[in-house]
Amino acid sequence: MTDYHNPVLLKESVDGLNIVPEGVYVDLTFGSGGHSKEILKRIKGGKLIAFDHDIEAKQNVINDKRFVFVNGNFRFFKNFLLYLGFKKVNGIIADLGVSSHHFDEKNRGFSFRNSGSLDMRMNSSSKITAAHLVNTLSTEKLSNIFFTFGEIHNSRNVAALIEKVRNSKPIETTFDLCDALLPLTPKGKENKFLAKVFQALRIVVNDELNALTEMLLQTPEMLRADGRLVVITYHSLEDRLVKNYFRSGNFEGKIESDLYGNIIGLPFSIINNKVITPNDEEINKNSRARSAKLRIAKRNE
Repeated sequence: MTDYHNPVLLKESVDGLNIVPEGVYVDLTFGSGGHSKEILKRIKGGKLIAFDHDIEAKQNVINDKRFVFVNGNFRFFKNFLLYLGFKKVNGIIADLGVSSHHFDEKNRGFSFRNSGSLDMRMNSSSKITAAHLVNTLSTEKLSNIFFTFGEIHNSRNVAALIEKVRNSKPIETTFDLCDALLPLTPKGKENKFLAKVFQALRIVVNDELNALTEMLLQTPEMLRADGRLVVITYHSLEDRLVKNYFRSGNFEGKIESDLYGNIIGLPFSIINNKVITPNDEEINKNSRARSAKLRIAKRNE
């Protein structure tokens, strides 16, 4: 097993599952198995099903008869569970962060700090890479990506600069992209700007927000009454989706009521009204935990 990632908010998130020793639990983002290992410590006759669409996660599979690993995208977790014979589970956890391993692995292209192929695929068998996007999409489409998924306000200028550079030479590596963006990279805020650019491309390459919404919509059907849903987010786009869905049962955050003013359509009750974030000690040990937000909800009967 390769321990390449320190789980963020480990105790708080697994505590949030309110584990029943005989229960069935789902870890939708297995990675190096940090959350899974902690869950297995707390169950006895129960079962844990873990998902990860990254083929490299297979090397971390836990040798335990209570453990089942699925090499698949969590957007299809309902079908996988039904195929395995699980109609309802006691708890579901998802840590939506990119692992430290992915950031540090140069050839995966997730980080602007390392020189490597401009890839960014979580699933290496997927066809679309970040390099494909920056070298083939129109200025308008690139601008929309950077504005929508990176919240970059001068996104049109960024896209136009990329088009200008690629017309001379293809943008193939992470450093190629960083160099191309130098004229627009704010001095003193280089990391923040490049992080937004890379985030936007990564989200599109992996269709992350659509996968997240599809996954969340399946959770009410697959959770038992009082079952827990625990989600850790790392940027405002995904956190907004989770927060709205927990509060309203939809992604717009619109509370619906009947003719008598009674609130309807709420699959969940929020456990922690105030979002849980890492303390200073955890952030000092793992700076990548800084942006993490933990939300916990309980399935209504």
